[in-house]
Amino acid sequence: MTSSQRQPRIVVLGGGSWGTTVASICARRGPTLQWVRSEETANDINENHRNSKYLGNEVELALTLQATTDFSEAAECADVIVMGVPSHGFRAVLTELAKELRPWVPVVSLVKGLEQGTNYRMSEIVDEVLPGHPAGILAGPNIAREVADGYAAAAVLAMPDQHLAARLAELFRTRRFRTYTTDDVVGVEMAGALKNVYAIAVGMGYSLGIGENTRAMVMSRAIREMSKMGEAAGGHRDTFAGLAGMGDLIVTCTSQRSRNRHVGEQLGSGKSIDEIIASMNQVAEGVKAASVIMEFAEKYGLSMPIAREVDGVISHGATPEGAYRGLAAEKPGHEVHGSGF
Repeated sequence: MTSSQRQPRIVVLGGGSWGTTVASICARRGPTLQWVRSEETANDINENHRNSKYLGNEVELALTLQATTDFSEAAECADVIVMGVPSHGFRAVLTELAKELRPWVPVVSLVKGLEQGTNYRMSEIVDEVLPGHPAGILAGPNIAREVADGYAAAAVLAMPDQHLAARLAELFRTRRFRTYTTDDVVGVEMAGALKNVYAIAVGMGYSLGIGENTRAMVMSRAIREMSKMGEAAGGHRDTFAGLAGMGDLIVTCTSQRSRNRHVGEQLGSGKSIDEIIASMNQVAEGVKAASVIMEFAEKYGLSMPIAREVDGVISHGATPEGAYRGLAAEKPGHEVHGSGF
């Protein structure tokens, strides 16, 4: 961050729905530049104040938001970097950024996923590729289109340094978008990655016709699985009862705009994962996270029945019906200390 004598310039990397929504929020608070790959999208943002491809024609962006396809222009002027690229492209963009970014510029991730191959959280990638740059994440129950439309919402900004977090939070805060802070970067990142997998489970249930009671059971047991793994990874239990955990899980499982719920519904209707992915123009992070989570479960010696069944459907040819039968076969034990579903 720069001195208080001028407003820091925020650079948002990525042109998807959430990256654009956050960029528009930031542009209402101070100078903001959004880097996008597509010249068409850049022109749409600059000339029409729209990102029609991802947010439709009805959402008007902040008139002060500017977009560019020139990566060097974006990197060189940044006082704060906001990473809105998917997990599979995160490292490559950071590697390019490392060539031109000034030292100590904070990096805030919007990504709710884990890197396949390394199993790294996004802040760990920042630490490796951009050592010395403070790294954190902004996450919560945030369906992009609703936030863009002006509905009240909230998120939590996780940074190790709470003084820096408090200063950065002001850049993301509006009258209708509440931004809280925490120092639990691990917990918020794990919650963001985990909830996507459980939304796929609930989505499958919608297509299979499970009842409301069953859905509530799966979601509440999912919170338990999430908090167990999050604590094992070094996160705080309370984080999973908050915005990044329970809050985000609820909206991702229940919203018809949720990409991961959509994936689950399509799986439940009999479509293959490859067919589903090919039909989507945005990334559903839960698809990639399922196998990573099972590797974590093995590493920490945890029983993760719901995640296990989702991974079985996505990666090992199991059926959604079989997944729910597998959960039903689990013997219930102690609600808090038991290892089963």
